[in-house]
Amino acid sequence: MSATNTTSKKNNDSKVIPVIVALSVLVPIAVAALILFPEVFTLQLGISRGTLPAFHAIINGTTAVLLILGLGFIRAKMINAHRASMLMAFGLSAVFLVSYVISKLNADPVPFGGEGALKSLYLFILITHIVLSIPVLPLAMFAIYRGWTNNIAKHKKIVRYAFPVWLYVAITGVLVYIFMAPYY
Repeated sequence: MSATNTTSKKNNDSKVIPVIVALSVLVPIAVAALILFPEVFTLQLGISRGTLPAFHAIINGTTAVLLILGLGFIRAKMINAHRASMLMAFGLSAVFLVSYVISKLNADPVPFGGEGALKSLYLFILITHIVLSIPVLPLAMFAIYRGWTNNIAKHKKIVRYAFPVWLYVAITGVLVYIFMAPYY
């Protein structure tokens, strides 16, 4: 790599990395504020209580499929298809995040009505889904940035963690909806 390319990548890093870090901190804080202080942050949009959760499940399921396709594409060395599927997965995740914020502004939380082992399973899935959703944003953004800038060594190191966490969050997002669907 030439000195110019190295300098250019470092200059880009000095601009992009702080943005990724800022978003990685601000987005979870904003979502937590919406969840913890629903009486402060409300917006009545007239959207049916069950509409957005179903939409979220579709987005999460589609994201999971795109992630799996992306893995298959990269294993087949289909770089452009891999890039497209991963960018679509990230785009859907961004749509999910905006829609999730809207749903939190629009409707009161719905409690889970199950009991016993079913409730324990639901809570395990929900808690792990929430906890692991926090690192997905920075992991995905860093993975995409490193792939986009063709820093494949760093991309692979990040993806080793980003892929399974992101896939788990996408799949458990669908499972949370399935558990909650009877109560919407």
